[in-house]
Amino acid sequence: MESGSLRQARRLGSGQEMAQAEGGDLAEARARVGALHGITDLDHKLHFYERWAPDYDQRVPVGSALCPQDVATLQYRAPCLAVDCLTQALPVPPHAALILDVACGTGLVAAELQARGFLQLHGVDGSPKMLEQAQARGLYQHLSLCTLGQEPLPSSEGTFDAVLIVGALSDGQVPCSAIPELLRVTKPATSSNRRGWVSSKDGVPSIQGLKPRIPSVKDTSAWKGV
Repeated sequence: MESGSLRQARRLGSGQEMAQAEGGDLAEARARVGALHGITDLDHKLHFYERWAPDYDQRVPVGSALCPQDVATLQYRAPCLAVDCLTQALPVPPHAALILDVACGTGLVAAELQARGFLQLHGVDGSPKMLEQAQARGLYQHLSLCTLGQEPLPSSEGTFDAVLIVGALSDGQVPCSAIPELLRVTKPATSSNRRGWVSSKDGVPSIQGLKPRIPSVKDTSAWKGV
């Protein structure tokens, strides 16, 4: 039997409901995001993203150039803030850095990265249709299908100068138990920064799961507090 959150997400994810929100109605935008966040079953959430993928770029800002209605109404600034943190913390110049964008979707974070001079970008996501959209935009040098938390990242240890995960480290998406896997593929002595997630109201239930894991990694070469 479907949960109330899943039924609501299916309704709000339909073309009719999306069309109704194109006027930037705050209540509709909040309802859609709330319904999505209410789905804690990963398979159901991936199904929602699969259905959303063809229209996703019409409703999510690309870099700072486009600001479609739903996200503009909600003032979603996480990609910009995440790249701000990365730019301040990364010890190598942007053009020389190899970046992994986890739960990359259609490339929202990649567009912001490219605007700041980051050009070596790899992405992973659990939704094939989202990856199709990302591939069509040509923002990444390499894209992989991966459901983090259920399978390891398809990369060797110490591959990337930095790993970003924006808006996805939460219950029903990428679990906090996947943090060691993010660190595994990150080069030693670089930064792991989740300030945007920790300060997000949506991430609060998962913070308790994150805290026990910090002591086990913060003194290793893979972790540097910023």
